[in-house]
Amino acid sequence: MKIKVCGLKEPNNIEAVTALSPDYMGFIFYALSPRFIDSLPAESLNDIPAEIYKTAVFVNESEDKIAELIDQYNFNAIQLHGAESPEFCNSFLNKVQVIKAFGLNSDFDFPQLEAYMDKVDFFLFDTKTDIHGGSGKTFDWTILSRYKLNIPFFLSGGISPDHLEEIKKISHPLFYGIDLNSKFETSPGVKDMVKLEKAFDMIKQTQYK
Repeated sequence: MKIKVCGLKEPNNIEAVTALSPDYMGFIFYALSPRFIDSLPAESLNDIPAEIYKTAVFVNESEDKIAELIDQYNFNAIQLHGAESPEFCNSFLNKVQVIKAFGLNSDFDFPQLEAYMDKVDFFLFDTKTDIHGGSGKTFDWTILSRYKLNIPFFLSGGISPDHLEEIKKISHPLFYGIDLNSKFETSPGVKDMVKLEKAFDMIKQTQYK
């Protein structure tokens, strides 16, 4: 089970999370998010080891701006959280890892994902809300059984320390990683290291499949 810590924006906190060796670290480039990195210097990410995927999160951003920020911060993954088309996603494939996010509810139309086959590396399933992620709310994970494609996915959406035991029961063969964000914070964009350390220990000790 891969671990992604998302919504980082403070240099000292970034350094502390890096020391835990997550598989992915997410940085949000969406001005309406309370976790928007704003003017975070690119050198703040220089000490993140190559084996950790530095992931830039965008919402309906232009292709040129995404490319510029990938180069500026040396990102090796992007997460697209808006209405990005399969063709848009495909334009970055083989340059960086491409994660396409979708908000899920009980009425979610899973067949729409077929258009993204061979155009993204991963999906990220979040809770469907009127905002683009960061709601702090979970969705009904049983609907994941309706997902039949062969693209691995991350699980996101209000995951808290109390959910980790329940997540062990998710047996979907394409369940690739877990996204930890708002429920592991002391304030927006600042991760609670005590909670994260406990979560990392639990996830790694149980070796989720």
